[in-house]
Amino acid sequence: MTRQGTCCHVVNGMSVTIQLDLPEALVKEAQANGLLESAPIGDLLVTELRRRKAAAELGKVLDVIRAQPGEPMTMEEIQAEVDAVRAERRAREARR
Repeated sequence: MTRQGTCCHVVNGMSVTIQLDLPEALVKEAQANGLLESAPIGDLLVTELRRRKAAAELGKVLDVIRAQPGEPMTMEEIQAEVDAVRAERRAREARR
């Protein structure tokens, strides 16, 4: 059984009505936690929009990285680089 919930969120004087078909248990829990009010739903939307924008930006960065020429480093090569940096740091700290 589903229950409909209606929410209205006002942004800069604009009102939007949203009707949702949700499982009854979810509606009850969301209501009990105050999530079916305008402000929390607005916060959820803002958070989701930020998350999607960040994911899109990350996707673009990954595309640039993947477009770099040459072969990716092997795990052994990466470990050798890490070991070299650590050895450098230990040597620098030993001179202090």
